[in-house]
Amino acid sequence: MTDSKTIQIFTDGACRGNPGPGGWGVLILAESGAQEFYGAEEQTTNNRMELTAAIQGLTAVASGASVAIYTDSQYVKNGLESWIKAWKANGWRTSAKKPVKNQDLWRALDSAAQRLVVSWHWVKGHSGHPQNERADALANRAIDEMIS
Repeated sequence: MTDSKTIQIFTDGACRGNPGPGGWGVLILAESGAQEFYGAEEQTTNNRMELTAAIQGLTAVASGASVAIYTDSQYVKNGLESWIKAWKANGWRTSAKKPVKNQDLWRALDSAAQRLVVSWHWVKGHSGHPQNERADALANRAIDEMIS
């Protein structure tokens, strides 16, 4: 559980086709109230939208803040909590010596997270978690607005 001063960030990405039109959504809950952000790209992947949502959420918060970030993406959570150390040590290459996919976004996410005190939390997607459902709705709204 987080204390009242910890900012909670709920993120989600969506993609219609993979690759295809994609969107990201962010819900931020802080003592000062709630904020929502969303955006879309014409041609992207679900993983890129999940990463973008986390980047957007973290960069919206002032440096030094204590943040609990909630994602339904094991890719994002595991990447930043464990895989990234090896990627950096290996010159942004995987254990199979291949370039890390989405390296531009991983670098941006790493940079955004360095400015904050961050704890990462995984939530099961599409399971009725209200804040995750809201982030998902924002991501899909972004796609709908872009393609309409």
